Amino acid sequence: MNKHSDKNCVFCKIIAGEIPSPRLYEDEKMIVIRDVEPKAKYHYLCIPKEHYAHLADLNAERAETLKECFLKIPELKDSLGLSGGYRVIINQGDDAGQTVHHLHIHLLGGEKLPEM
Repeated sequence: MNKHSDKNCVFCKIIAGEIPSPRLYEDEKMIVIRDVEPKAKYHYLCIPKEHYAHLADLNAERAETLKECFLKIPELKDSLGLSGGYRVIINQGDDAGQTVHHLHIHLLGGEKLPEM
């Protein structure tokens, strides 16, 4: 764990390699993995490596990393099976269904998704 990690966070443990999870993409700032409880044919998580929980915790550096995540997602869409379209979700807080309090982006697709 580094100074930007939380020793109790499952995503920080995955990033540190303490919990195995195949990476579909990784660079110095983010990873992309499959969601263990998929809500669509293809359900991925794009996770910034720095631990913080909410968009309200953004600063200039974190915003830059989040921007890089959003730029990388369209580059990966075909290799992830999302070329027919995909849904992007960021849950914020308990009422929104955020179960891991480490900011992450859900990517869902591979099939016609129901309206929300």
